[in-house]
Parts: sequence; C-alpha cells; structure tokens
Amino acid sequence: MAHFGPRFHYHKWLTSSLVICLLALSLPSQAKPLRMVSGNNGIENYSKGLLKLALSKVPAKYDWQETVPNTSEERMVQMLIDNELDVVWYASTKNLEERLLPIRIPMYRGLLGYRVLMIRKGTQAKFDNIKTLEDLRKVSLGQGRFWADTQVLEANKLNVVKVLKYEGLFHMLDGGRFDAYPRGVHEPWAEMQRYPKLDLDVEKNLLISYTNPFYFFVSKNNTELAKNIERGLRIAIEDGSFTEYFMNDPTVKDVITKANLKNRTLIRLENPGLPEKTPLEDKSLWFDPYSLE
Repeated sequence: MAHFGPRFHYHKWLTSSLVICLLALSLPSQAKPLRMVSGNNGIENYSKGLLKLALSKVPAKYDWQETVPNTSEERMVQMLIDNELDVVWYASTKNLEERLLPIRIPMYRGLLGYRVLMIRKGTQAKFDNIKTLEDLRKVSLGQGRFWADTQVLEANKLNVVKVLKYEGLFHMLDGGRFDAYPRGVHEPWAEMQRYPKLDLDVEKNLLISYTNPFYFFVSKNNTELAKNIERGLRIAIEDGSFTEYFMNDPTVKDVITKANLKNRTLIRLENPGLPEKTPLEDKSLWFDPYSLE
C-alpha cells in the first residue's frame, strides 16, 4: 500500500485550490451581464435580434438579461447612466449623444426617417399635384405637440397642426381638422386596423424623408461593450448578414410590400437636430428605397 507524506498532500491541496480559484476568476469573463428592457413589440424584437447577431460575431460572451420593465425614455437614459441597465436603442438626438455613448451604425439603415401620409379616404386628388417641398407647404399636417418630428416639419416651414394626444390625431384627421398625418413607413397600415371605424387611407404618391438615425446606446463608461457591438455590426455588414436580417424583418417586409417606396416622389427635409457626427458619407450604412427591385 503506497504511503503519501504531508508534502504530497500539501501540493495536492495547493493544486486543487489554484484550479478552483482560476475557475472562479474565469467565470465572470466568460459571460458578462447584458441588461436590457423587457418586451417584444416590433422595434424591441428587431433591436434584440440585431444585437444578438452583432454579438455572435465577436469572442466576448454575455449573460442576456431582459429584466428591466419598459418606461419613459428619460428614465431609461438615467438608468443607463446609473449602471442599472447596459444597452438601449433610440432615435438619435444631440442630447442623447452628449449624455450616452452611441454606436453610430443606424440599426434600421435610416428607414425610420422615411414618411408616408395618412389621409382621409376620398382626398387623394388634393395630393396628386404635389411634387416639391413648396407644394407640400400648401397642405396642413397633424403632429404631436412635443414630438421631434414636429420640430423637423416646422423647421422646414410646413403647415403643422399640433395635438397633445397621439390617439386624437386619427380622429382629428377623420374629422377634417388637417389634411394629412405623416407616419413612419412602417406604421400606417397597422394603425388603420386599430381604428376600423375611421375613414382613413394612405396617400399613394409621396415619400417624405429626413435623416433620422436609430442607434444602440450604452453608458459612456461601457466602452468595451460599445466596441464589441460596433465590431459585430461591421462584420455583419461586410458578410451580408446585417442586410439579410434587415430585409427579412416582418416590419420591413411589410413596408416593402405595401408602401411602393421606389415609385413615390421623394421630398427631402432638413433635420436641424441631426448630430454632427452622423456618418452620412458611409453609403453602406443607409437604406436606399429606390434601389429595390
């Protein structure tokens, strides 16, 4: 029967202890917490799917945690600053880019900057001769009083009727209080289904656009996460998986099927609130509706 002395047992204990310590130290680096909002509406689903795609391209591992209830944008931004949250996604503004760290790759490739007009049924003729921004100024447009869109429309000297409540805009349009209600190209068809008793339609010829990037944001202290998200998105752009993900999103497919984008007359607006570092020169980041087959 073999006999092992105290020195052997000490070395065995030391080796076991080192293994345990090394394992314990390696666990956090294997999967870092990634805290985000709970919920599964169209934008949340798209954002989370794109985030998973991006992070699948990099070696870093994250512990996915959808635990934070959705609340106001201001509250979510503060939670990010206070390290109660790791990532959010919003349309960019100068204010957001000053307070947070943006990943300046537009998640929707700029699609959310395109608008079609919701109108009353039977009023299409009022819009048939509109070809320019000057023509568009002759009709009245309904908007939320405090929306960023409203500031863009007013900066372009359009005739804006401001309303306090989102729901009220549909009823006021139906009642003839203004001529049209600009909506994101992904919005009007689902909205009309929610108000089937109202006499609403989508205008057939016009496409209004202004640059409106939608980004992932992290806190200014979380530079490692920002680098991993950006690196993963850029790899996805290069290997084609970003475009494939974008084009196969149900909301995007719905837009392309219903909105007839490439055959509309484009009216471009200036966005005075656009952050200076928006990557306008990188055409690979932006969707061109006139390139659709």
